[in-house]
Amino acid sequence: MTRVLVVHHDLDLAGQEADSLRRFGYDVVECSGPSRNRCPVLAGHPCDLAERADVLVYDVWADGDADGSKRLIENIREIHPDTPVVLTSPGLALDWEETAGPHAVTVLMGQPTGARLDEAIQGAIARVPVTGG
Repeated sequence: MTRVLVVHHDLDLAGQEADSLRRFGYDVVECSGPSRNRCPVLAGHPCDLAERADVLVYDVWADGDADGSKRLIENIREIHPDTPVVLTSPGLALDWEETAGPHAVTVLMGQPTGARLDEAIQGAIARVPVTGG
C-alpha cells in the first residue's frame, strides 16, 4: 500500500483529500504543516512523517504564504530528494513552481478530486528514477 503524507493549511480540505485518497487504497497521514505546527523542514531538518511516506502531497499554501511555501517545497526537495511531491494549487500557477530540476514537483492545478490526486500521485511516482541495485 502506498503511503501518502498530505500537508495542507486548511484542515477541512486536507480531510477531504485524505478521505478521497483512502478510497483509492492509499495509506494516508495528515499534517497541517508549518501554519499550525513547528516544522523541522523549514529549519533544514528531515521530517519523520515525510521519511515514512512514499509520496508527499503538499498544498501550495501549506506555509500560509507564497514565500514561505516556496522555501518549504525547496527544503523538502533538498532533504527528501527521492520522495515524489505532488503540489496542489487551486488557481493560477505560482512563478516558483518547478516541474524540472532539483526542486521539481508534480503540479495539480484546480480541484484535487480523488481521481485527479491518484493520477498525479501515480505520475509523480513513475517519474522518480530507480536508485540502488
